[in-house]
Amino acid sequence: MACRTTGWHATSKLKWSMPSAATAMAGGLRPDRCADEDAAAQACGFGQWPMALHIDSAQPLAGGRARPLSYFKGQRVHAVAGIAHPQRFFDMLRARGIGVVPHAFADHQAYQPQDLSFGSQLPVLMTEKDAVKCRQFGNDWHYAVPLRAELPAAFWVALTDRLDKLRPN
Repeated sequence: MACRTTGWHATSKLKWSMPSAATAMAGGLRPDRCADEDAAAQACGFGQWPMALHIDSAQPLAGGRARPLSYFKGQRVHAVAGIAHPQRFFDMLRARGIGVVPHAFADHQAYQPQDLSFGSQLPVLMTEKDAVKCRQFGNDWHYAVPLRAELPAAFWVALTDRLDKLRPN
C-alpha cells in the first residue's frame, strides 16, 4: 500500500523514516505523507513512524492573544503560503471550516508589504515560516498559524535506544 496522498486534513499524517541515529542527528528524518493513522500503521514499515500535524490557533502578527482557528470558521480569509507544498496549508485551513482564498508564493519568498495587499480587509492567515518574514509590516488582520507536529512515544523510545548505543560506555 502506498503511503503518499494528496489529501491533507486539519490533522495530517506523515511517516518518518529513521535510517540510523547518526542520520537522524544530522537532520536525516524525511517525511512521507500518510492519509490517516490506519494507513500509516499499515504502510509504515520498520523504522518508519506516523506523524500527526495539527493547527489550532492563529497568532496576530501585530501582537496580542492568539485566536482559536474556530474563530475564523465560516469566514473567508486570505491564506498565504510560501512553502514547498502550499496546498497542504490551504487544505488544513479548509478542513477547519474556513473559506480560503489561496495565495501561493514561491518557497523562501522575500515578502514585501504589497505582496499582502489583496484589495480587501479579510483576515490573512499565513504559515509561521512566512510570518517571520512579514512581521515588520504585519497589521491587525495578519495572523501566523503555528503548526504542531507529534510523533508517537514509540519513536522517542527507538531514538533514545539508538542514541544510547552510540554513547561510549
